[in-house]
Amino acid sequence: MPSTLFARGSYREATRIADVLRKETVGGVLLMIGALVALVWANTPWSAAYESLRDLRVGPSDLFGLHLDLSLGTWAADGLLAVFFFVAGLELKREFVAGDLRDPRKAALPVAAAVGGMAAPALLYVLVNLRAGDGALTGWAIPTATDIAFALAVLAVISTHLPTGLRTFLLTLAIVDDLLAITIIAVFYTSTLQVTPLLLSLVPIALFGVLVQKRIRSWWLLLPLALVAWVLMHESGVHATVAGVLLAFTVPVVRSDAAGGPDAGPGMAEHFEHRVRPLSQGFAVPVFAFFSAGVTVGGLSGLGAALSDSVAVGIVVGLVAGKTVGIAGATWLVSRFTRAELDPELGWPDVIGLSILGGMGFTVSLLIGELAFGAGSLRDEHVKVGVLTGTLLAALVAAVVLRLRDRRYRLIAEQEARDDDADGVPDVYQRPSAES
Repeated sequence: MPSTLFARGSYREATRIADVLRKETVGGVLLMIGALVALVWANTPWSAAYESLRDLRVGPSDLFGLHLDLSLGTWAADGLLAVFFFVAGLELKREFVAGDLRDPRKAALPVAAAVGGMAAPALLYVLVNLRAGDGALTGWAIPTATDIAFALAVLAVISTHLPTGLRTFLLTLAIVDDLLAITIIAVFYTSTLQVTPLLLSLVPIALFGVLVQKRIRSWWLLLPLALVAWVLMHESGVHATVAGVLLAFTVPVVRSDAAGGPDAGPGMAEHFEHRVRPLSQGFAVPVFAFFSAGVTVGGLSGLGAALSDSVAVGIVVGLVAGKTVGIAGATWLVSRFTRAELDPELGWPDVIGLSILGGMGFTVSLLIGELAFGAGSLRDEHVKVGVLTGTLLAALVAAVVLRLRDRRYRLIAEQEARDDDADGVPDVYQRPSAES
């Protein structure tokens, strides 16, 4: 029997995903507020005050030979985003260890879509900048990321009743996307590598892993180890956010038999996720957005000048067209070569709409832009304009496409909420097709 693409999955997983998405939506709204405040401030007569705040250096300049005299903008990019990637790592591990995606057939689609959704934008960016010169190709990875918080905030604004299967796919796609992005950052955007600090960083990460495997939750033990791992990773030249992902991967997902087994309640990963996600979505990501999105446009003439740079054009094309082609194309290939079929309640216009929504690349795109061209450089300013423009265009087009399908989504939402036997589990999750 062929598998079903975008099936709603189990009720337990759907409930957990819905809870995660609600928190991500709140974080997305805060992210938008942070970005908007920065953008407005940077285009007022007081823009110099914003730049001074962003570039204010804080921290010891030579503590035990460490270089932690960083600007507030760098602290946000290197430090706060490590919290963001820690949560992403926890979520990814949980999905593939205990979630519906532990089934390889169900994992194939979001993984393939994430790979396609990164390859196509990178290719289009390279094609646009092939003859640009002046280091423009360095930014090839900028349009490859999807910002799940921003995408969900847009869904909340347009008030579309996206079905559970599509929401689950979008979340998983973005999480896999984040992991691939951090891999790209570590491999391609590490200019100088200090082997000794890198190897030393593995010691606190290993100790952290030993403690969490023994189910030790004491923050006064774990937090210092995490901070030491972050500092050593930062000193190695590898982007410090990598430490967040590696720490997350050490956390056990399923309860041990001694602790009651998988059915005894949430495991360590879910415990940490519940504790850390509010900090990530409510503070870390919005503050990063505030320090990264402030670009002085300079009116229509300045906007035109920024968008005349092939780097900005490549980013816009990559986010809007590349993401659509990559995600939808990968989905079609999975369907074609595995003989999997779309959920009968959905159609290819839904896939296209979701693929366009994947073009909302904000947080990680801005981070890669800073790494590629240098924070505060002219090219970095053009990157910000390109990312903001591409994200806005993707949001507008996706809103139109998904709103056109909202009547169908409302009917599906009503079915997913119907519980005729009043047993607390909607009827659609008790049909055999719900687990296919």
